[in-house]
Amino acid sequence: MGDFLPAVLRGGVDVVQLREKTLDLEAQRAMALVMKPICRSFGVPFIVNDSPELAAGVGADGVHVGQEDVSVDRCRQLLGDAAIVGLSTHSSDEFDRALQENASYFSAGPIEPTPTKPGRSGTGIDYAVASQERSIRPVFVTGGVNASNVGALVAAGLRHFVVVRALTEASDPEASARSVRDALDTALAMTVEPT
Repeated sequence: MGDFLPAVLRGGVDVVQLREKTLDLEAQRAMALVMKPICRSFGVPFIVNDSPELAAGVGADGVHVGQEDVSVDRCRQLLGDAAIVGLSTHSSDEFDRALQENASYFSAGPIEPTPTKPGRSGTGIDYAVASQERSIRPVFVTGGVNASNVGALVAAGLRHFVVVRALTEASDPEASARSVRDALDTALAMTVEPT
């Protein structure tokens, strides 16, 4: 983590989530206490996965929870209204319910199967596009986002992306982050937003 996190932040990552489901809470806490000041030094929000208690304990900017995790309301009780609270969705029914929640943002996907969500089939891009069209809050696309496909995703109407393997599996994480960022910025610059 020591070299990886600063590298991807230099490359243009603009929010960081600690997502280490196989580690126990103490190991996650130790990682969070290393990651948070690095994120702060880059002016980038730092959130943790699943545990609002961990987020509160380490002073993270927020938490991301899934459908089977603690409720968004509980996250708000522990972290307050100013915290970032994200909520995963994987189907139209879940998104219907999510829209009633006081989440800061949603995720939609994975648009293709991914090892970070074992056993979950891909939702396809149409689900993510339809979700973003229904929400004034950001909808982050998950599942296989990289420099090669982010432009097409922007062209389809998507604006927010979770990037994992393109960074974690890269021999040069900073260069990989920069290539995703550049491809995203180029695609956004060519997009005319509705007024």
